[in-house]
Amino acid sequence: MKFKYTVFCLVIANCLIAQVKTKTDSIIDFATKHVGVKYKYASANPKKGFDCSGFVNFVFSEFGVQVPRSSKLFNHFGINVELDSCKKGDVLLFEKPGHVGIVTYHSKDSLRFIHASSDKRHGGVKISEFYSFSNYKKRFVKVIRIPNF
Repeated sequence: MKFKYTVFCLVIANCLIAQVKTKTDSIIDFATKHVGVKYKYASANPKKGFDCSGFVNFVFSEFGVQVPRSSKLFNHFGINVELDSCKKGDVLLFEKPGHVGIVTYHSKDSLRFIHASSDKRHGGVKISEFYSFSNYKKRFVKVIRIPNF
């Protein structure tokens, strides 16, 4: 009887862990489906384009999670997390100008995030490597974990 109860608890625990992973993975999967959508200032519409905060807002709102619509408002939102502790689904905040993106992958040597870039030559929704571009490291402000997520 004790063995069956232990197995049952392990199955339930694994199901709960899978559900948590699934929500974050679903958000990342949904976000990556928009890679290539053009950049459009002050827009959160995939048919017209996205600005950075419009993209982040659009992605999270699709899953019923409310986040700020402005990159400036992210400065006072969520839970601050150390860069080396960030995980998929966290938001990176940059300054000069204000910019946000969603972490898609993090390991010791790599940190990738998806964002709507205003870059004139390579703008739009794309995935970038944080450590490969000094511009991101110079402009980095903090990592934000979304509350209740």
